[in-house]
Amino acid sequence: MGRAKLLRAQKSLAIWLPVILLAACSQEKAVPRATIDETHPVQIITAQQDSMQRVINAVGTVRFRRETPLGFTTAGKVATVRFEEGDTVNRGVLLAALDSTTVGADVSVAVAERDRARSEFERVKSLYADGWITKARFETAEASLKAADARVRQAGFASGTSQLYAPSGGVILARNVQPGQVIAAGTPALILGENDGGFVFRVPIIDRDAAQLRVGMTADISIESSAGELIRATISEIDGRANEATGAFTVQFQLPRQAKLKSGQIGTANIKLPVSEGGALQIPASALFGVRTGEGLVYVVDSKNRVETRNVAIERVTDQFVMVSGGIRPGDKIVTSGLEKLRTGSKVRIVTALR
Repeated sequence: MGRAKLLRAQKSLAIWLPVILLAACSQEKAVPRATIDETHPVQIITAQQDSMQRVINAVGTVRFRRETPLGFTTAGKVATVRFEEGDTVNRGVLLAALDSTTVGADVSVAVAERDRARSEFERVKSLYADGWITKARFETAEASLKAADARVRQAGFASGTSQLYAPSGGVILARNVQPGQVIAAGTPALILGENDGGFVFRVPIIDRDAAQLRVGMTADISIESSAGELIRATISEIDGRANEATGAFTVQFQLPRQAKLKSGQIGTANIKLPVSEGGALQIPASALFGVRTGEGLVYVVDSKNRVETRNVAIERVTDQFVMVSGGIRPGDKIVTSGLEKLRTGSKVRIVTALR
């Protein structure tokens, strides 16, 4: 009995399944037809060239173009430091010195060891000539003398570099050591801001803005401590990679030589970007849909009042508009409202033209 019912159910399904599928297909086809044929009221805007001049404002710091760390090439005890932070120094002036007692003792020890090595070498050389010792013994004595000579030169170099001189005129920006302090070789004892390079203004710029800057572009720099006086500066350098912590690029402006400037002063750069020509078009954000990273879609009304889907690249976003490129041209009619009811080919009726 159960088997008979199962057979009847299978026969019924076999009969009605094609009918159900056909009806579903018919409904699926009918919905798009009705949607395309229906006229949808929409608002539009006319795509226009981006004619706004964009301004980037960024806070930065005045620095010497060359701020050079100065240190001793040998370790030792600091004997004297002749200048304080903020002092002005001339080229060639003595800035600091290590304790010469220790350095001089190192030289004396090195010379004494060399003299002993030379005496030993002369004795071994004579014995080797008479055949009393092996060649290996002679070569060992010779190598010891060469090593002693090298230590004398090293000690002499250390003695000659135990005094720190200013490589150029400038300002002492930092003093990191005090008399009596023992420092390692290469430790920055002083930082010198060199006058020869002049001053620069360094500002961190986010990647989107930094991509629009070029070396040679100008900006007006306002220094807070200078009562808002504007200084015209030129971009001299843009970092090749972003700061790992902030993601910003450091942009450097070359400042004119002015006695009022000091390293560490805070200011603001006002950078006016050139107006784009033949580039981005401006449309409202409401005209975009299907937005992904750096791109989106818009509906463009054609001459038959039907819409086409266009892909556009998003260049940047302002308070009022989105700047896009590719896919549309100046004068194209862009749908700004009623997008949710449209699809490619939908017929529309323009109820309000914003432009």
